[in-house]
Amino acid sequence: MHESAVSAPPGAGILQRPYVLVTVGACALVFLAAFESLAVTTVMPVVSRELGGAGLYALAFAGPLATGVIGMVGAGNWSDRRGPVGPLLASVAVFALGLLVAGTAGTMWAVVAGRLVQGLGGGAMTVALYVVVARVYPPVLHPKIFAAFSAAWVIPSLVGPFAAGLVAQLASWHWVFLGVVVLVLPAVAMLLPALRGVRSGNANGNGAAKGNGSDAVGGQVPWALGRLAWAALAALAVLGLNLSAGLPVAGPLAAGAAVVIALLAVRPLVPRGTLTARRGLPSVILIRGLVAAGFFGAEVYLPYLLVERYAFSPTFAGLTLTGGALAWAAASGVQSRLGGRLASPAAVRIGSVMVLLAIALALVTTALGWPAAIAIAGWVLAGGGMGLAYPRLSVMTLALSTPDTEGFNSSAMSISDSLGGALALAATGIVFTAFTTTAASFAGVFVLTAVIAVAAVAIAPRVAH
Repeated sequence: MHESAVSAPPGAGILQRPYVLVTVGACALVFLAAFESLAVTTVMPVVSRELGGAGLYALAFAGPLATGVIGMVGAGNWSDRRGPVGPLLASVAVFALGLLVAGTAGTMWAVVAGRLVQGLGGGAMTVALYVVVARVYPPVLHPKIFAAFSAAWVIPSLVGPFAAGLVAQLASWHWVFLGVVVLVLPAVAMLLPALRGVRSGNANGNGAAKGNGSDAVGGQVPWALGRLAWAALAALAVLGLNLSAGLPVAGPLAAGAAVVIALLAVRPLVPRGTLTARRGLPSVILIRGLVAAGFFGAEVYLPYLLVERYAFSPTFAGLTLTGGALAWAAASGVQSRLGGRLASPAAVRIGSVMVLLAIALALVTTALGWPAAIAIAGWVLAGGGMGLAYPRLSVMTLALSTPDTEGFNSSAMSISDSLGGALALAATGIVFTAFTTTAASFAGVFVLTAVIAVAAVAIAPRVAH
């Protein structure tokens, strides 16, 4: 634990000494990651059109999620061995490097390469920040700092898509990436003074993970090379699934093999029974991935749909994401106030149905040529569904964990989240390029994501232990 956390007054808040700098710096990093995520989704249709990269559109989103899994596993293991300072600083550097590569890219392949590097750093940064919270803040302040992290998404939700569209129109989409790099530096500068006092090793003080002492060598957690290898294999399978569309004859076979490899690789990274929807924690982890797959698989194509078929400017197309994100934040607040009056399994079921209905509205709008306002309003419904389901899935994951499995299960939840979205985006990329007309391409994407959402609705009752 951070030394100042021990000596801090009992009533100290996250914005009081000795926590204020680390709070502001950590929230700034979360803010920038949120802004970047929403901004890139807004401008990617412009990037794809300018660079002729329609065939790589899905990979630009799926790739970072896939490499993020490697970052999550690696940063968690490194943090257990040496503390979170090294992983955090390294992850921020890798994240910034990816932004620089994408921001200076002249081809779609270069943009994708930058996004892959950026995803690796972003996934690692998320895990390292959580470990920093555990080391710096006393447990009584954990709910407040995590609430601050959630609040750090609200402003990007309001201004991120609009600002990114405006930058792309008035200057260049390159500055959407490069501008974030400039802002990362002061955020890290605020964290550095607090990070100097963060002790290496884990909370037990001996460098060994709690409950895993039998796996330690000389009192130190060993490198989890096996888990890293499985994470890398899963990421490569996702990338292979994206690229399989370019194989005219062997494409379907390669795509099927990639999906099988990804599912086999993820098995050691999640609780036993996850892929078979065993009741309780395994289904909680699985449905997290399915809901993410349905939601994000459809969301990245909504601005694209509005720009291509409804002639929206990137600025106004991005407002779709703003509406969904605000509904997500509002529903998260509502479910937290309801507490025990809304059971977690019920919240998950309701949220899953809302996501399915929203995707269905997007599909019908595309297929029948309905006004764009229907799909936009539907996405507010989707955001509300995610706001109900996501926090309760996190709560259930911790509630169904023991102190010895909290880290593994939390990591599994994040991996399911990222890998589910990555696989869905890879599959939607294949579907999108398989059709000869724009209308059919978008309809195919929404059909696939609706099928995934149906699976989430079907499995949702199994989250109850």
